[in-house]
Amino acid sequence: MPDYLDDLRLAHVLADAADAATTDRFKALDLKVETKPDMTPVSEADKAAEELIRGQLQRARPRDAVLGEEYGVEGTGPRRWVIDPIDGTKNYVRGVPVWATLISLMEAGEGGFQPVVGVVSAPALGRRWWAAKGHGAFSGRSLTKATRLQVSRVSKLSDASFAYSSLSGWEEQGRLDGFLDLTREVWRTRAYGDFWPYMMVAEGSVDLCAEPELSLWDMAANAIIVTEAGGTFTGLDGRPGPHSGNAAASNGLLHDELLGFLNQRY
Repeated sequence: MPDYLDDLRLAHVLADAADAATTDRFKALDLKVETKPDMTPVSEADKAAEELIRGQLQRARPRDAVLGEEYGVEGTGPRRWVIDPIDGTKNYVRGVPVWATLISLMEAGEGGFQPVVGVVSAPALGRRWWAAKGHGAFSGRSLTKATRLQVSRVSKLSDASFAYSSLSGWEEQGRLDGFLDLTREVWRTRAYGDFWPYMMVAEGSVDLCAEPELSLWDMAANAIIVTEAGGTFTGLDGRPGPHSGNAAASNGLLHDELLGFLNQRY
């Protein structure tokens, strides 16, 4: 089996470059922000970070395909880098430090493309998380200064911490009743949002998280980090991996119950 460690090292180099670009423009008074056709914001920093990553990938991995939030897919083949230059753009443009660059390498297999490397870098929080298939998940300042991640062992909903992003998406999908029932069963709920709940599941500080509507670039890096930390990452339909257009992540022990509540109307 490939060890993917060279790809992981490259992903860290890409994240370093993106961190420098995004941090430089964070809280800039002259930051340019536009509205995309789907009515979500995109800043000049989103575009610059993705262009930077694409340029380095073109030099370092010219045969690999690239899929990014801002510029779509380029290239074909069994290996595809998936990039979200700034996950949490709404936070970024308002000066909230909860945002990150998400970088993943996906490889074609029997079940389609699956993530084999993931890096989530949140420079404003001073945090970075990463994983490579078969090598575990880690957090730290660098590859050599890292702590291995392990999901929690909480096995009862009444002891569990559940994280989410917002209520609106659940209501639009008719899942709000099940969502609210779940919040009444768990010990604690918090709306941290975006990449952060998944990283906390991997760290063991949160036990459950879910979002009703996502894109592949929102999930690919998160998925490999959660699973390499011993957790479970699926869509709300229970399908493993980041392909369902939504996500549920847990320590594994509570996953069936999580899906049960969020699919109550079915």
